[in-house]
Amino acid sequence: MTEPLLIADSLIAGYVPGVNILNGCNLDLAEGELVGIVGPNGAGKSTLLKAMFGLVNVREGAVRLRGEDITGLKAHSLVSKGIGYVPQNNNVFPSLTIEENLEMGTYLEPKKFSGRFDVVGEMFPRLVERREQKAGSLSGGERQMLAMGRALMMDPSVLFLDEPSAGLSPLLQDEVFVRCKQINSAGVSIVMVEQNASRCLQICDRGYVLDQGRNAYTGSGRELLTDPKVIELYLGTLAKSHTD
Repeated sequence: MTEPLLIADSLIAGYVPGVNILNGCNLDLAEGELVGIVGPNGAGKSTLLKAMFGLVNVREGAVRLRGEDITGLKAHSLVSKGIGYVPQNNNVFPSLTIEENLEMGTYLEPKKFSGRFDVVGEMFPRLVERREQKAGSLSGGERQMLAMGRALMMDPSVLFLDEPSAGLSPLLQDEVFVRCKQINSAGVSIVMVEQNASRCLQICDRGYVLDQGRNAYTGSGRELLTDPKVIELYLGTLAKSHTD
């Protein structure tokens, strides 16, 4: 059996000494997969993403990429190894233009900019059309597209998305989820944290339900979306309407 592309093994992590947010979390991501992380507020979803991206201190456990231990490496090192990360908040440089934001995505390898700008521009044509516009004047949905585009500028093999649909209208949320599928179809493996659990589980290959920093349920997106226990405890009536 082929080893997963990315593995998080029994992670214990937290922001302040003596207080753990993650209490033994596990996750694996296969080549080409789209994996969703859902669960109640405070379950540790975003912390898991940040721990894998070196932004939260991992006290126990390990993160491995293609078998290499990358636990605790700094973000720039992880970017150079092919991991992109889109945080939920403050994910664009508002005083810079769209083009300058995308240029920041290749700060480790500036020579990549021209070729990657064309590739990312095909995925997000509106960014190219408005390349001279300041990012601070964009709508929430447009900022999200720009943040995703910038993370793709280094041609990552793995992309971490933290609440990509947060604060967006239902119409813009749908567009974000469509874009996630397109990026995944283009060969980028994705780990996505989402509050919109039902929509996330509809598009992901596999999902993890976290609760109090632990894995509560794991299965295919469809299995979790139709699991009566998961619906009762974590998804509520919204999921029932999708599965009827």
